[in-house]
Amino acid sequence: MPSNEEIAIVGGTPMIPEQRRELMLRQLRKHQVLSVHQLVEMFDCSHMTIRRDVALLEQEGRAYSVTGGVRIASQVHSEPSHQSKAVIELPQKQGMARLAAGLLHADMTVYLDAGTSTLEIVPHIVALSGMTVVTNDFGIVHALADAGHVDVIHTGGLMDHANRSCIGGLAAATLRQLATDIAFMSTSSWDLQRGTTTPSALKVEVKQAAMQSASQTVLIATASKYGTFGMYKICALEQFDLIISDAALAEAAADGIRKQRIELLLAPAGSAR
Repeated sequence: MPSNEEIAIVGGTPMIPEQRRELMLRQLRKHQVLSVHQLVEMFDCSHMTIRRDVALLEQEGRAYSVTGGVRIASQVHSEPSHQSKAVIELPQKQGMARLAAGLLHADMTVYLDAGTSTLEIVPHIVALSGMTVVTNDFGIVHALADAGHVDVIHTGGLMDHANRSCIGGLAAATLRQLATDIAFMSTSSWDLQRGTTTPSALKVEVKQAAMQSASQTVLIATASKYGTFGMYKICALEQFDLIISDAALAEAAADGIRKQRIELLLAPAGSAR
């Protein structure tokens, strides 16, 4: 039985916690973001009760805490350009790359998915011998242009000019002909409920082919992208062998991921290459 504090009264009708959380989600779908104060008044219960509800919803991947409140998962309709992504969250990306480097050793074949987070793994690969890099990202190819000791395979395919990468069936077909030791995958949006998603249908086949061709798959994604989703699903988080994010990921979200027995590593704040 829930305690008296856990029973909210809305319109004179007592509500058990499950009912309160479902109504909270309904209100969030309507308003997108609500403050803790608004929720306290709406449900006539304590701040502590609301914060417990928000933490549970966050563990389940259904809503996400923000400063002073909670928001519903937001849809990503387009991805930012490579140029805009390259200058944001650089310390977080470098910290994640350091964790990724712990999975590398000499004589590996590594897939680097298109993205500025995966680009930061390149210096760690260059430091090793006998490496082969497979990628659909032109920025990664450029970064490896002077590393003559690293073999590089670009997938080819339809060029996505904004993200400086290749997408579509031709890129996926190349990946299906290869076998890699590890695939470091990027994403524009991810959460526990929907997994990894994208607003671009042409990216789905490429990402799925890269994962299917790899012996080990690792998601590299900043916490800022958590709690967002695109129209097209790539895969559930359970399909990754490991997820690497940064310390800004909410504790409740991290707990929810780990409760699903998904291995999660968080780069500490202030990490640098």
